[in-house]
Amino acid sequence: MILWFTLVQVAVAIAAGLFCAAVGLSGRRPSDWSVGALAIVELLLVAQIVIAIVSPLAGNPPTGDLLEFWVYLVSAALLPIGAVLWALMERSRWSTVILGVAAMAIAVMVWRMHVIWTVQVA
Repeated sequence: MILWFTLVQVAVAIAAGLFCAAVGLSGRRPSDWSVGALAIVELLLVAQIVIAIVSPLAGNPPTGDLLEFWVYLVSAALLPIGAVLWALMERSRWSTVILGVAAMAIAVMVWRMHVIWTVQVA
């Protein structure tokens, strides 16, 4: 993983999470803005999948458990999809809060993926 890209992903996910949670707690239903915030997070996760495939070929192999990394990455990539589907099916203010919670969970998962990739010592 690339440190600056990880930091961008974490910052965007936290910003999207705080935005969606604040909007949801203020009583607003899911909108293009809240769903779009999760779409940006998903786009960055897809880019991370590409980076994770290319990095070992470019001389940046993981130092941790590769299976654990990929489970985190695939789970994180599926989380916004599930949250958006939930928000579109149950159009309430709480589904907007769920979008925020999902984005915050993704921020934690991305940081954990970075730790697995770089810090683990066998």
